[in-house]
Amino acid sequence: MTDERNFRSSYYEKVGCRGVEEKKSLEILMKEKPWDKVKLKQFCLRFMVPASYRNLVWKVLLDIIPVYADSHQFVMEQRKQQYGDLLYAVDMLDLVDMSAPRTEILLAMWLLENEERRPPLFPETNFNSADTFLPIAKTLIELYDNEVDVYWLCKSLTDIVRNMQKDLPKLKEAFQSMLEKEDVELFNHLVDINALDVLPLTKWFNSCFAGVLDVTSLPKIWDKVCSGAPKILSVVAVMLVITLRRNILKAQNGDEVLKCVSEIPEQCEEVVANKAIELWQYGAQPQNDQLAKK
Repeated sequence: MTDERNFRSSYYEKVGCRGVEEKKSLEILMKEKPWDKVKLKQFCLRFMVPASYRNLVWKVLLDIIPVYADSHQFVMEQRKQQYGDLLYAVDMLDLVDMSAPRTEILLAMWLLENEERRPPLFPETNFNSADTFLPIAKTLIELYDNEVDVYWLCKSLTDIVRNMQKDLPKLKEAFQSMLEKEDVELFNHLVDINALDVLPLTKWFNSCFAGVLDVTSLPKIWDKVCSGAPKILSVVAVMLVITLRRNILKAQNGDEVLKCVSEIPEQCEEVVANKAIELWQYGAQPQNDQLAKK
């Protein structure tokens, strides 16, 4: 059954049927007035958002713009003005060197805006806003030319990660149980050499794999994150480790395992993302994702 499913899925992708049908389905949802955010989230959990609509869909899912399409232009004009005010403020207050990389300027703007509502510290996770914001911003800058969009999307994704901190132990538990189920040999090897806790899961989860997977692989993962389903990050971690299993099984200690997962062959990154999506859709049952519930 699994092989047949994979064959059908692969065939539809190759002939372009699946992508065309998904795009039509999304366009139908986007014609509703107002947009139904529940249906939109369900679509994003089940399918990959077409690249031409991803920016817009993410902004609605993340409450950057409202579900009323007629208001999108007006609200984005307000967002642009807010962006300009923050940019002016960090310059005038000398909060950042304006010749610094753009990601650092955006971070300074975010820190200024969030000064009074910073979250409590999470010492058990070593949460650091820069470790989340900067790699996500770098990825978004590669994806989109509009820096206003980049700032607001990065701000929203960083807030998701910040609010996700209490669920990190659950994400790590989900990773271990899923890895044991999907590849018991690999799981046992990591246990035997005391390397399971060496895996940089906190770094992976707190950056949503930005800086770990490339810009062509990440958006399909972030479709799920933006839809309120952080458990996808555990699935990505499982598939990343399994994809590198050949080298990991040769590792004799934690340091060698860490080296393996820090040197991901470029051709493997798309494989990791695609396999993670497949496992997510057919094995992880996103509709029952407890982490996605408020």
